Amino acid sequence: MTNRGTGTRRAALAAGLAPLLLATACGGGDSGSAAASSGPPKVSATEAGVVAPAKIEVIAGLTGCKVKIRTEADELREGVCRTKQGDYLVTTFPEERLKRTWLESASVYGGTYLVGTRWVVSGKPAVLERLRPRIGGTMEQLRGIGPSAGPST
Repeated sequence: MTNRGTGTRRAALAAGLAPLLLATACGGGDSGSAAASSGPPKVSATEAGVVAPAKIEVIAGLTGCKVKIRTEADELREGVCRTKQGDYLVTTFPEERLKRTWLESASVYGGTYLVGTRWVVSGKPAVLERLRPRIGGTMEQLRGIGPSAGPST
């Protein structure tokens, strides 16, 4: 019996690696011993255009975290990760519009978020930058409300 999530992950991985495989297969060059001993290139998720699927356990696994689920709701799932890289939250959504609504609400607080398709990772910017090569996504800086931290003139 095949798990639906496993099939989806395999399809996403295959789709993400296809351009890389085509580029390396179609490349000219010699077939000398240097090419044979070099092994596959190390490409980050960001460089390959791969973005983690909207499943907390998959995202957490890609980041080296055993996630602790803290919220299970129809609108979202949220899990806490505590790793050597730092602490962060992984939030997934069943629909993209729910993610957008959540981000609009989070903009009240400001902050930096790593955002993918139907998921958001929140934490310190340095932590998010270290996670991004593994899971993809884009960094979004949300502006908070209220007085700015700078002095007024």
